[in-house]
Amino acid sequence: MSTSNRERIGRALEILNAGLKPFVEREMEAAYGQRWRYQALNALHDYHITSDGQDLHLDTQALFLIMWDQWKQVFSKTLGHMERNYVSELRETRNRWAHQEAFNFDDVSRALDSIHRLLSAVSADEAKEINRQLQEIMRLRFEEQARKEVQNSSVASIAGQPTNGLLPWRNVITPHPDVSSGRYQLAEFAADLGQVYRNEGSDEYRRPQDFFQRTFLTEGLKRLLTTALRRLSGTGGDPVIELQTNFGGGKTHSLLALYHLFSGVNISELVGIEPVLASATVSSVPETRRAVLVGFEMSPITSPMERPCVHYGVNWLGNCWVVKAMPW
Repeated sequence: MSTSNRERIGRALEILNAGLKPFVEREMEAAYGQRWRYQALNALHDYHITSDGQDLHLDTQALFLIMWDQWKQVFSKTLGHMERNYVSELRETRNRWAHQEAFNFDDVSRALDSIHRLLSAVSADEAKEINRQLQEIMRLRFEEQARKEVQNSSVASIAGQPTNGLLPWRNVITPHPDVSSGRYQLAEFAADLGQVYRNEGSDEYRRPQDFFQRTFLTEGLKRLLTTALRRLSGTGGDPVIELQTNFGGGKTHSLLALYHLFSGVNISELVGIEPVLASATVSSVPETRRAVLVGFEMSPITSPMERPCVHYGVNWLGNCWVVKAMPW
């Protein structure tokens, strides 16, 4: 029996509750001590909550109400404006679900994405399960769109409508088997510096040889690699580089290129790197120690001294090239 979109939303809200509740309780207790339950009840006003005297049985709506009421006093210390927007948006989603409104694939995708981002912001393990569900809903959405295209094409043929001589794209190119079968995972096509550092993920990102085999070195990427080579070889190059691009502009891909270039792999195995070496006027890649900071994998509850800088960038320190991937 297939799962309805409303059931998917309900399940996602349950997972959100499991991941968000420990964070809310921890932050409230840190702010108010043993009186945190009293402050939580005040935030709920007339909203009915049961209690066994020691524990408040907080449902998802109650968690939203507490976070919204106590945002300035408690939660703004660890979360930002975006997370507050997620809370507001998900309150509306929960209300629609409670009133048995209908949800389409777009609604479910948006809700799962916001839940995933909120859980990731509070370092909840449940974010992984929500991400899995998000990939599944995107696969189902793709299949539905493909069915509609086939149906529309059939209707057009029956009705005798002209096709202007254009063949269906599936007859022109052959999709990868994972894509055509609907079994592909979107996460496999997304560059992730943390995964590469842990030697995880697909080979085209994880292995230096495969990465450069599949990477087209743009002029901007060549300049970045050239600067790094010069700096680490002691022949010039800027000590600090800030990568300023729009979302999806290639910041993570650039960081991966730096990470793999200085991985210690023989340069003869890195396709297309010769022009970069020539531009930097070096014959080999200097031995380099690499440090990696992946901001969105770090807890938001660390002390200020432990929090990373809030930008994408790389810098050179001694003979150590620091590669940083920050979430904003």
